[in-house]
Amino acid sequence: MKKMKLLDTYDFLDKRFTNFYRSQIEFLEKLQLEIVLGNIKNPYLIRVKNELLVSDLIRSVLDKYLSPFQEYFLDELLQGLAIFICKKVYKGRKSSTTGIDLEFDKEGIRYIVSIKSGPSWGNSQAVYKMISNFNAARKILRTSNSKINVVAVNGCCYGRDTKPYKEKGDYFKFCGQQFWEFISGNENLYTEIIEPLGHKAKERNEEFMVAYAQIINKFTLDFMNEFCIDGKVDWKKLVKFNSGKKQSD
Repeated sequence: MKKMKLLDTYDFLDKRFTNFYRSQIEFLEKLQLEIVLGNIKNPYLIRVKNELLVSDLIRSVLDKYLSPFQEYFLDELLQGLAIFICKKVYKGRKSSTTGIDLEFDKEGIRYIVSIKSGPSWGNSQAVYKMISNFNAARKILRTSNSKINVVAVNGCCYGRDTKPYKEKGDYFKFCGQQFWEFISGNENLYTEIIEPLGHKAKERNEEFMVAYAQIINKFTLDFMNEFCIDGKVDWKKLVKFNSGKKQSD
């Protein structure tokens, strides 16, 4: 076991945040107001909230539109960070077996890990698929070494599980602090990684915020021209645009 230096994570995160914000800026530059408004999940909820300032309304719907992309990036980032850290500490590696994200040896045990975001990451079918992947990985590993002790783990980057150390049939489930300690040997790592995450996000966020403000201003002007009458939101027109029948229907 090798001790992890938190400074090592800065270079790892720098490259990924640079790519993320670059892609986000390019995404904003191509985005159209019609696409955002057409993807509002519940226009009636917006009306109930009584958003009177168009800029606030635009910001609200745009943030909700961007949120799934940003959450996906963060999930991918945390998964990659976990593999990176485990590689430094236990010589962990990205597994070549389908559905297995991480593989490493610790205290005479070969761990195979499926990394997810939070504890409630999937339905029963998704969990069944993960268990099938674990069983297939065990079979492959034991083909070359029948005596190998293989333990499967569902690791979740944040949150808690109601029974964190209880074996769940064919695998263990570690969440939040327990997961990060499991792959690093450091019980405080789950809080320590907040600093480099925040530092690199802040470092790369300024350029994004310029593009974000620009699109908010542009969409506000477009919305005022299309969905406002005398400075007031035409809610009926907005609901028709979002939920009405298409002309071809």
